[in-house]
Amino acid sequence: MNNYVPHASKLITTHPCFSKAAHNSFGRICLPVARDCNIQCGYCTRKCDCINESGHGLASRILSPTEALERVMSLTAQNHRISVICIAGPGDSLANETTFETLQSIYQQFPNLILCISTNGLMLHDRLEALVKVGVRALTITINAVTLKTAEKIYSRAFYHGKWFEGRAAADIILMKQWQGFLNAIDAGMIVKVNTVLIPEVNDQDITFIAEHAGHLGADAMHIVPLIPQGEFKHIKPPAEKEILKLREQCNRLIPQINYCKECGSNDCGIKVSADGTASPNCNAR
Repeated sequence: MNNYVPHASKLITTHPCFSKAAHNSFGRICLPVARDCNIQCGYCTRKCDCINESGHGLASRILSPTEALERVMSLTAQNHRISVICIAGPGDSLANETTFETLQSIYQQFPNLILCISTNGLMLHDRLEALVKVGVRALTITINAVTLKTAEKIYSRAFYHGKWFEGRAAADIILMKQWQGFLNAIDAGMIVKVNTVLIPEVNDQDITFIAEHAGHLGADAMHIVPLIPQGEFKHIKPPAEKEILKLREQCNRLIPQINYCKECGSNDCGIKVSADGTASPNCNAR
């Protein structure tokens, strides 16, 4: 691949999901244009936006690329503190051509805005060059396992290159493609955040290794988020806040941790200001 953008660490200072300072100063628009998903995760019912990866603000409906551009034009005209446009779902951004159509049109109209995606990483290696061409400079990849044994507990199916994989085969291709795409994105000079859903008694033991591997390979940040029980994992008790904080503290020695984001929605936008004047982005922390 060629035509890669240079590393853009300076973008972190204006991206609310990568910088605590930016989190209180800049807003983000998340566009629900990606309907389809290519992985079946144990914590997702596939009936709606995945609340474990896209937050509580579920997309009320899917926007067309034209509607998404109109939304960006309208909202940026009202709010000049918006710095980021993101596609995070409700499915996987890279499993939908509408993602690229939307990003291309926004990039042409708003070249100074940061374009960002969230993905499960299965198609990241295959679609990275296309992402670069439409101006994407930052991404979040959800990685929940480093071992096949753990991945097989989390992922039951994966659709890749026109074929469904199940069980161990699905786990194998997901892990391989996630880390391959991750390295490609780092080499492309993108700013990269890793999200990990903490699933008690399922992937607890993998998380520090995810942090170590991601940090060593050059990721800019990691966000450990607690499981919201549903789907196959509806019986699992979510981790307590002290468990999350302890794990973040352990992993912070390996990779910078995001500890200021709250669960929010994949179709939210802007900046919320509370009664006491505290500002925070109404954004997707996936």
